[in-house]
Formats: sequence, C-alpha cells, structure tokens
Amino acid sequence: MHSVPSQEHKTIKYLWIIIFLAVLIWSGINPWDPLTWMLEVAPAIIGGILLAATWNSFRLTPLLYFFVLVHCIILMVGGHYTYAEVPLFDGLFGSERNNYDKLGHFAQGFVPALLAREILIRKQVVNGDYWRAFIVVSICLAFSAFYELIEWWVALASGENAEAFLGTQGYVWDTQSDMGLAFLGAVSALLLLSALHNRQLQRVMH
Repeated sequence: MHSVPSQEHKTIKYLWIIIFLAVLIWSGINPWDPLTWMLEVAPAIIGGILLAATWNSFRLTPLLYFFVLVHCIILMVGGHYTYAEVPLFDGLFGSERNNYDKLGHFAQGFVPALLAREILIRKQVVNGDYWRAFIVVSICLAFSAFYELIEWWVALASGENAEAFLGTQGYVWDTQSDMGLAFLGAVSALLLLSALHNRQLQRVMH
C-alpha cells in the first residue's frame, strides 16, 4: 500500500511526463549530430519506459522521480549539442575543454545511487547502513565502468564518427575522471540525501 496521497501521485506523474516529453522534443529538433543524439537519448527513453511500466507495481519515491528526470534532461541536452558543445559549459571557469560531460558522469553516480539504495531497502536485500552504502557505491562504479565499455564498443564500431559520443576532447585521463566523478556522485547522494530519502521511503513502504 502507498500512503502518499493519490492526487500527489497524479501531479508527479503528469508533470514528469510533460517536462520529459517537452525536453525530448526540443532535443530532437536539429541536433548537432543525429547519431550522437540517438546514442545519448536512448538511455533516457528506456528509463522513461521502465518508470511507466513499474508505476503501479513498484512506485518510487518523489525524490527519486525528480532526480531521474534531472538525469534524463542532462542526457537530452548532451544529445542535442553533444557533450563537447553545450554552450553554457564552453570555457566555464577558464577551462580549456567543455566539461558538460563531467556533469553527466557525476549524475551517472548520483542518481543510480539513489535508485540502488531504494531497491536494496525496499527489497530488504542488505541489512546495515554501512554495508548498504558500500554495495550502492560498488554498483554505481560497476555501472560507470560498463558505460565506458559501451563507449569503447561504439568507438570500435563507428570509428571517427564516435568522437562526439565519447566526448574525450583529447583528454588522456577522460575515462578515469569519468569513473571518479561517478564515484563522487554516488558518495554525495548518500551523504546529502539519505535522511530525506529515508523519510520518503517510510511513506511509500507503510
């Protein structure tokens, strides 16, 4: 049983859908590179479909729905411009490279950490806060490493056309810094949001 009022559920649902579709449509209008757009936006679309499919059977906390939407928007913006060409991040803070991809990889740890934490708690997979935190961070690092493998496979399959998708911009430590930021994102999510997440979980689970 879900104790969150049904009207609140409906508001979250429809607002989420409206924002998601609006940004998706904008993102798909004259993207910088159509192949990159497809590759970057595909995870957001898949995520949206999964959330819709589990809305009745495994409804998530409002906190998690919010951050999943933020992550989807990050992917869609990156897909529209490519991660090396997002205007607001071009030369930000005096950097010689566009660091929008680093925001994306931080989110790649931050949001999955909340998702993994929610599933582990609600399914009672792990007992103990410290062990749970360790497993959550490990899951996020594994996910980040797997995504780097996907980038490698795409690069092998498409050759030079994968440069916009990879977004390395000539940075030799790009892969390692991506995973480092995912780790930082996961730890930040646990430190900053666990208390709020717990309160919302109590409402969902009881």
